[in-house]
Amino acid sequence: MKALHIITGLGVGGAEQQLRLLLRHLPVRCDVVTLTNPGAVSEGLTADGVRVVHLGMSGNRDLAALPRLVRLIRAGDYDLVHTHLYRACVYGRLAARIAGVRAVVATEHSLGDSQMEGRRLTAGVRALYLASERLGSATVAVSPTVADRLKRLGVPAPRIEVVPNGIDLDRFRFDAERRERTRRRLGLPEGARVVGGIGRLTRGKRFDVLIHALTRLPDDHWLLLVGGGPEEQVLRRTAHEVGVADRVLFTGERPYVPDGSPGPDMPSLTSAMDVLASPSEEEAFGLAAVEALASGLPVLYASCPAIEDLPPQATAGARRVTGGAEAYARAITEVRASGLRPRTAPEGAHRYSITRSAARLMDVYAAAVAGSSSPSPLGASPS
Repeated sequence: MKALHIITGLGVGGAEQQLRLLLRHLPVRCDVVTLTNPGAVSEGLTADGVRVVHLGMSGNRDLAALPRLVRLIRAGDYDLVHTHLYRACVYGRLAARIAGVRAVVATEHSLGDSQMEGRRLTAGVRALYLASERLGSATVAVSPTVADRLKRLGVPAPRIEVVPNGIDLDRFRFDAERRERTRRRLGLPEGARVVGGIGRLTRGKRFDVLIHALTRLPDDHWLLLVGGGPEEQVLRRTAHEVGVADRVLFTGERPYVPDGSPGPDMPSLTSAMDVLASPSEEEAFGLAAVEALASGLPVLYASCPAIEDLPPQATAGARRVTGGAEAYARAITEVRASGLRPRTAPEGAHRYSITRSAARLMDVYAAAVAGSSSPSPLGASPS
């Protein structure tokens, strides 16, 4: 089987890095097309031996990109096209069907109750999404929560498949030597209590809550924010204004898999933390929280379908926190008071192994390719 993955961009983000990790475990020959922003993940994919093509799309309404994409799909003689993120799903599904590829799978990575990838779910966004969705074979939800949201959006239940995001358990396994090495590299003082926040630095992630929580914690508490984004300067200014700037570290975007980049990678940073806090109130999966569990960290979260979809006994060390800075400061204090616990992954983290996710996705691929053998008109829902 030969597959083409189409994604909106390849900057350092959860969906983009998940694609790179997935391609390392799929027993399929895969190429990748990025509509915009080749970014750091594009370089990583190329280093992995994956062919990456930058389509050079100038914006959401660059319709000239569609025939370019159709030609590329036809030239590649692909058995299946897999699209990721909103713009790539809209253009990619249509291009695949015009090019004659009827096995078309899309993954919905970032659907919330009121937004999709940060864009409001207006009537226009819903209509365009649903119109393009009907051109595909199946839509993959990264959690049962996202599957329910897709149904409420109007996607028929039989067209939805749940394939959770996956993590590399071995990479995130806690390593005491890596912890000490990373903490020294970050300049953390001996005995520092490190609260971690991982994700895009956007308003919806509510990392300002953690900065304000830090003002209510003893001076040996530090905040380690991993990620980049448009709110970085706002968060830096907030830390200065409330007097904790000297205890807040910003690492910028960090890779999930080794790629030769300077600075510690994500598994090293989770090893350096003592607790992971995720105050975002609307998540589609909660990948950072699952990776933290795999590193044996206590996890405090406002929204995490990946944890909420599992029985409590499978996610020992995870706890839902509602409220703002005061609630998070109190929860962080309670975690510390509970004493040290072994840095081992609970059973729930193993349910999200990337090898399990890749095997489940192969089942979806096989069904899509098999279903494409009977003819149906362009735009009709495959049987």
